[in-house]
Amino acid sequence: MKKLFGYVLSPVFYLLFLLTLVIFQPIQWLCYRLSGYKAHKASVDALNFFLTYLQFFLGNSITFVNHQTLPADRPIIFIANHQSMYDIPGLIWFLRKHHVKFISKIELTKGIPSISFNLKYGGGANIDRKDNKQSIGEIIKLGRRMHENNWSAMIFAEGTRAKDGRMKRFHIGGIATLMKLNPNALVVPIAIENSWKVVQYGAYPLSTGEDIRWTVLPPVETAGKSLEEITLTAENAIREKLNQVLQA
Repeated sequence: MKKLFGYVLSPVFYLLFLLTLVIFQPIQWLCYRLSGYKAHKASVDALNFFLTYLQFFLGNSITFVNHQTLPADRPIIFIANHQSMYDIPGLIWFLRKHHVKFISKIELTKGIPSISFNLKYGGGANIDRKDNKQSIGEIIKLGRRMHENNWSAMIFAEGTRAKDGRMKRFHIGGIATLMKLNPNALVVPIAIENSWKVVQYGAYPLSTGEDIRWTVLPPVETAGKSLEEITLTAENAIREKLNQVLQA
C-alpha cells in the first residue's frame, strides 16, 4: 500500500521539492550578495524548513528528539549515520543555531538550484574524492572556520549512505582532522532512523507513511580518549539506539 500511494504522491512531492529549490535560488543569491553570511544562512534555514516538512505530502512524519543541553559557545562535531539525502534538510533546520557545516562531494556544487549555491558559499567543505590532497585541504579549511567562527560540523562517518538502513563501520578521517584543529570541540552522536525507507523502492516511487526520526544522543566525553575510542563510542551509541549492535 505504501508503494501504491507512492506512485500517486511522488510526482507531487518532486514537483514541490524542485519548485522550492528554484524559488530559493534567487533568494539565497540576494541574501548573500546584499547582506552576507547571516542573511544567507537565514535563507538556507528557511529553505531547509520547507524541504524537511515537504515529507508531509508523502504522508511521512517528522520527529526530532533532543533532550541534550548543548553549548552555544564552542564548536560541536556531530557524528551521524547516513541513510538518504532526506537526512540532511532536517539536520540543517533543527540544528540551525549551531551553524552546522557539511563535508560534501565537489560535484554537488554545480547544477542543482539552491543546493549548489549553498555548498559554494555556506562555509562547508567540498571535497574531490579522487584528490586526497584537495580533500584534506578542504577539511582543514573547514576546521579553521569552525575555530574562528564557533561553527559546528556534521560528519557522516560511514562515508556513504546505508541504503538498507544497516550501519557500516565508522571511519575517523574527517573527525580526526577537525578534532586536531578544534581540540575543545564537543562530540555529539545523532541517530537517524527510517529515512532509508523513503527511497527503499528507488527514486520512484518514494515510500509513504514512514516515520523519519533524528535523535540527539548524549555527548561523548573526549578527555583521555584516543580519536579511535571517541569514534567507536559515538558509533556504538548510535548502534544501540538503532538496535544494530555489530556482531563479532
